[in-house]
Amino acid sequence: MIHEIDEALRALIRAEVLAGTEVDLVLDAPTRDWAARRNAPTVNLYLYDIREDLRRASRGRQNVYDDEGTVVARTLPPRWFKLSYLVSAWTQRPEDEHRLLSALLTCFLRHPALPADGLGPELAATGLPIPLGIALPPPEDRAFADVWSALGGELKPSLDLVLSAPVAAAPVYGAGKPVDEGLRIRTGELPPPARPTPEPRLRRPGRR
Repeated sequence: MIHEIDEALRALIRAEVLAGTEVDLVLDAPTRDWAARRNAPTVNLYLYDIREDLRRASRGRQNVYDDEGTVVARTLPPRWFKLSYLVSAWTQRPEDEHRLLSALLTCFLRHPALPADGLGPELAATGLPIPLGIALPPPEDRAFADVWSALGGELKPSLDLVLSAPVAAAPVYGAGKPVDEGLRIRTGELPPPARPTPEPRLRRPGRR
């Protein structure tokens, strides 16, 4: 699932932001050593956090239908996971980096979800959209400065890109064939209820 998200993001950025340019697009961790080795304008798309999206969790089994609308199996609903990317631009001049970040921000704002035609087979099979959020306030337990500190680099302008992706990993249980033979349905008025049979009376001794 994660690799399909990577490829879908790459395709979207290359088509709408980097088309006609010589800017590289990488997934490497933007550490101090990596920045020193970089020798070309680059957009860095670094996946720094993966956690379950409990807000989208659901319970109960789901039916699986065939082409005729018949239930053929049952399974549990997919589980959702939030993938957080640190998006940064690397050039020789801050002005060029800001232009790249502006183009990236506009691109993601145009797409509340990843384009369906760019999804891989695993994600496409779920039939569910992949919503994304860009430049939202960070959660209370994490700050962007902490991410850069953990990478060993200096704080740099960046965008926080968060996607929620479904993972259909639950087993599928086959459903029995629907019963369509041996059933009889009779319509009409119900027969009147049978009257109770009176019980015989016992005679007392000495009476005729």
